[in-house]
Amino acid sequence: MRRKVTALEKVDADLAGLQYRIRKDPLAYEKEFLEVWSQYEAAHEKYLADPIGADANGLVTWREQIDMVAHVAELYPQITAGFPDDLREVLTRHHAVLEPNLREKIVSSLTLLRRKDVVDSTYIHTALFPILITTPSKTLRMLLYQKILSDIRNVNSKASNHRVNRTMQTVLFNLVSDPTSPKSIWACKLVRELWKRQVWKDSKSVEIMVRASLSDNEKTVSSAVAFFLSGDKEREEFVDEDSEEENIDMRKIKHQATINKKTNKKKAAMEKAAVRVKKQERKKTTAPHLLNFSALHLLQDPQGFSETLYEKHLANKRSKLALETKLLVLSLVTRLVGLHKLTVIPLYSWFIRHLTPRQQSVTSILASLAQATHNLVPPDVIEPLIQKIANEFVSEGSASEVCAAGINAIREICVRQPLSMNETLLQDLVEYRRSKDKGVSMAAKGLLSLYRDEGAEMLRKKDRGKTATMGLRSGDLKQQKFGEEQLGEIEGLELLARWKEEQKKRKRAEQGLPEPEAGEKIDDEDDGFNSDDWEVASADSSDSGDWIRVSDSEDEAVPDAKKRKVDPEEADEEGQETAGDEPMDFMKLATSQILTPADLAKLKELRLEAEVDKATGNRKRKQDMEARHLDEGLTAEQIEAPARLRKSTKEERVALAREGKGDRDEHKSTSAIRKSKKEAEGKSTTNKEKARKKNFLMTIGKAKSKQKRSLVDTRNALTNHTHGRFEYHIPACFDEKRLAIAYSRLQHDTKTADDPLGARLPRPAAGPVVFNDREEFAPFERRPDGPQTMLDCLHTDAPQLSLHIVSFADLAVMATYSFGRHGPDVPLQRLDRRARRPTRRRPAPARRNGRSARVSGFNSQEPYALANRLRSPLQALLFAVMYLRDTYVWHHGE
Repeated sequence: MRRKVTALEKVDADLAGLQYRIRKDPLAYEKEFLEVWSQYEAAHEKYLADPIGADANGLVTWREQIDMVAHVAELYPQITAGFPDDLREVLTRHHAVLEPNLREKIVSSLTLLRRKDVVDSTYIHTALFPILITTPSKTLRMLLYQKILSDIRNVNSKASNHRVNRTMQTVLFNLVSDPTSPKSIWACKLVRELWKRQVWKDSKSVEIMVRASLSDNEKTVSSAVAFFLSGDKEREEFVDEDSEEENIDMRKIKHQATINKKTNKKKAAMEKAAVRVKKQERKKTTAPHLLNFSALHLLQDPQGFSETLYEKHLANKRSKLALETKLLVLSLVTRLVGLHKLTVIPLYSWFIRHLTPRQQSVTSILASLAQATHNLVPPDVIEPLIQKIANEFVSEGSASEVCAAGINAIREICVRQPLSMNETLLQDLVEYRRSKDKGVSMAAKGLLSLYRDEGAEMLRKKDRGKTATMGLRSGDLKQQKFGEEQLGEIEGLELLARWKEEQKKRKRAEQGLPEPEAGEKIDDEDDGFNSDDWEVASADSSDSGDWIRVSDSEDEAVPDAKKRKVDPEEADEEGQETAGDEPMDFMKLATSQILTPADLAKLKELRLEAEVDKATGNRKRKQDMEARHLDEGLTAEQIEAPARLRKSTKEERVALAREGKGDRDEHKSTSAIRKSKKEAEGKSTTNKEKARKKNFLMTIGKAKSKQKRSLVDTRNALTNHTHGRFEYHIPACFDEKRLAIAYSRLQHDTKTADDPLGARLPRPAAGPVVFNDREEFAPFERRPDGPQTMLDCLHTDAPQLSLHIVSFADLAVMATYSFGRHGPDVPLQRLDRRARRPTRRRPAPARRNGRSARVSGFNSQEPYALANRLRSPLQALLFAVMYLRDTYVWHHGE
C-alpha cells in the first residue's frame, strides 16, 4: 500500500516551488514559511554549537533554507528581522572553517538582501570589508572584493551617493593611515578600480592614495604611485573599450537578417538591438560632458607631497624599496615638479650620483631629470647636471647609442630651461651633427634647431641660419630672461592689425589725403568712422532742481593735435628701438578696442590666407614642446629614440618579421591563416566560395535548365556575360534627381578658334562627331574616383547616358558620356563655367515618326524603355546619334 506523503515532506522536497507560491500570495502560505523558518533556526543553533562537527547533509539543507529565506525575506519583515544579523555573525566568526559553498551562499544572500533594500550599503560594507582584509582564503577575498565593488557601483549608478562614498572612503583612509600595515593594498585596489570606472573622481580618493604612497609596504607604494602615473590612462582606455563593446553594427545585423532564416527569435533580437542603438544615440546627445580632472591636479598640497615622497623613499638611505619601485617614485616626484612648477632643490643633487652610463635604467633617470626641469628652476642648478651628462655620455670614446641618448637628454632639458646651457658646451655639442652615426647626427641637429629659436646669439654666425640671423638683426628674436613669463596673445592678431592699417591707408587715399610721413601716426578715425558727423548737444540744467550745472568739456573747441614730423633718420632709430615691442602693439588692438564678430570673422579669414606664420608657428611649437611633459610625461623610449635610427641587425629583422605571425607550432598555409583570421573576426566567405562548396544536389536544377536553353537565350546570356548585365540596375523610376539621360544645351556667340578650350575640340566633316577620348582630356578630370566601367556606372545613381550639345558661331558639337566614360564631360563642364549665359534646357522634340523621344527613357511611366537599347556601348552610341540626327542641324549655314 502506498504511503501518504505529509505536507511537511512536500515542503522539504520543493523549496523552490514554495518560494514561487509565497511570492504569489504571501498571506496564504505564511504557515508553510514559518515551518521553513523554524527549521532554519534549529539548523543555525546547531551549527553555532558545533561548527566543526556539522553534518554534510545538514549543511546542504541549511544552505537551501538560507537561499529560500533570503529570496522572500522582504515579504515577512517582522519574522525575518534578525536574519541579516544571523548571517553576519556566522560569516564573521566562522568564515575560516565554513564549507566553501555555504560560505558563498551566505555572502550572496547578504548582497541579495541589499538589493531588496532589507539592509543598506553601509551594513554590507561593514560586514564584508573586515573579512576581506583578514581572511587567508584567496577565493573568499576575490568574492568579497567583487561584491563590495559591485555594490558601490550600483549605489552610484544613477547619481553619486555621497553618504555611502564618504563612509567607505573614511574606512579606507583609516586603513592606509597605518604605514606598516600590509592590508592597505586593498584600499589601493578599490580606489584604483573605482577611479578607472569613474565612480570615485574626487579629491578624497586622491588623498587616500597620497597616504598609501607614503606607506612602508612596497606593494602598497607601487600600487599608489602607479595610480598617479597611469590612473588617468587606464580610465581613458576603459572608457574606449566600454564604448567599443556597446557599439552595435546595425548594418551587419540587417544584412544577416536578409540572408539567414527568418524566425521570431531573430526578429526579436534585431528589434532589441535597434532599441539599444537608439538608447545609445539618445544618451550621447543628452548626456552632459563630464570634466574629469587628473589625479595630479586634485592634490591639495603638491609641494609638501613631493618633498615628503622624496625624503622618505629617495633621500632616505634606509629605504628598502627595489630599484624599479624607486624609479616609479622618482617619475612621480619629477612629474609633480614639472606639472606644478615646484622647487625641490635637493632633488637635483640626487641626480648627480646616478648620471653614469653604467647605471641601471639610466635612460629612465634621464627622462625623469627632463621632467623635473621647468623655466622657474635656477639655471645654475641645472648647468652642472648638463655638464655631467656631456662628460659621461657625449664623447668620442662612447658608443653611438650612449652619445645619442646623452645629446637627446640634454635637448629635452634645454627645451624646458634654455638658460641652463653655456655657449662653449653648446658649440661643442652642435659639432656632432656631422657625425657618421645617424642617431647622433639627428640628436645634434635637434639641439641646433632648438637654439636657433631660443638662443641664436649663443651659436656661431654660420650655424644660426637665415631666419635666426634676420630675427636678431630686426630685434624680433630675443632670449627670455630667468623668471620672465611670456604674455599671452591672440593667435594671428598681428594680421588683423596689419589689415586695419592697410584699410586706413586706402581710405585716406580715397579721400585725397596725403600719405603719412615717416614717424607720423595715423588717427584711429581714419578707418571710416568720423566723430564730427555726430552732433553733440548740451542741455541747459537751470531747471534741474538740485542738480548742479557743470561745464561740458567735450563741447569746448579743442584744437587738433599737431602731428610732429619726424626726421627719417630719427624714425629709423626709433623703429629699431621699438622693434622688439611690436607684439605689444598687436596686443594694443585687443586691449584698447572691442573685437566685433566681424573682426573675429576677418581674423579667421586672414589666418586661412596666411596659412603658416613662421613667428607664430615657432612660438606654438615651443609651447607644445614645453607642455608636452605636463600630462603625458617623458619616457625612456623618447630618450632612446635617436639611437633607434641605426640600421637593424639580422636578428632584429627576423624577430620583427616573426612578431606578427603568432604561434606557428602548427604549419598552415597563408590562405588557411587568412581564413582562420576571418572566422575569428566573424566574417563570412565570398559567394564564389559558397557556390563552390554548395551541395551537388542543389546545383542539378540550374545545370539542367542551361541544357534546355534555346540558341537565342544562349546568345543573349553570352552577350550579357561579355558586356555586363546592363539591365541589372536600371532604376525603377526616373525623376529630376535621377535621369536616364542627362541632356544639356549650351550656345556661344564666339567661334571655336576664339575659345581656348573650344579650339581643342575636333571639327566634324559632314555630320555629328562623337568624341569619347578620355586620354585627351585626362588633365581636366575632376572625379578620379568615379565609375570606371560600364557595370560600375549601372550600379551608381549617375545617368545612364549623358548628351551634351555645345554650339559655337561656326560649329556645333555633340558629346556622349556613357557607362563610366566621363572624360569628355569634364571639358564641356569647363565650357559651361566659362559661358556668360546660363545653361538652357529645352524639351525633347518629337521624332519623325511622331513618337515622342521621351519614350526612350525620359518618361517616368516607362522606366525600363531604355533597357533594351543599352545592350552594348555600340547600341547606346547609335541611339544617341539617331536621336540627335533627327533633332538638330549641325552646320549653321548649310
